[in-house]
Amino acid sequence: MFRGFDADLARRDSTRSWARNGVALLAVILFGAAASPAELKPVTLAVDMIDDQFVPDHLVFRHGVHYRLHLENHGKDQHEFTAPAFFSSVVIDDPAAMNREHTEVVLQPGESKDVLLTPQRPGTYKLTCADHDWDGMIGTISVK
Repeated sequence: MFRGFDADLARRDSTRSWARNGVALLAVILFGAAASPAELKPVTLAVDMIDDQFVPDHLVFRHGVHYRLHLENHGKDQHEFTAPAFFSSVVIDDPAAMNREHTEVVLQPGESKDVLLTPQRPGTYKLTCADHDWDGMIGTISVK
């Protein structure tokens, strides 16, 4: 009689242990593996600014993906990466590289800057160099 009681008790303890471990494993899978955009290694998208053009002049991002937008000014003039509608639609990790209004990044000749961002809304956005758009320094940004 006691032998059956011990076996039932052991079986219940074993079942409880499996249930606890299963719940713990599920929690790790669901919450432990999820990383915030800032914790993920960003995808680098590089843009060169040469006097009066962006190279490339059409940028494609995927919404929800974390990016490092790497900007380099290879021209002899100051250039701006001006995209107010785009920048207002993204999460920016560290806005230090941007102007006070967070509408553009200003680069002196020979300078480079990085902006860590995560696009939030699909759409097509206008890109200009505020000082040289009249001379054709324009482009587009697409978020898919």
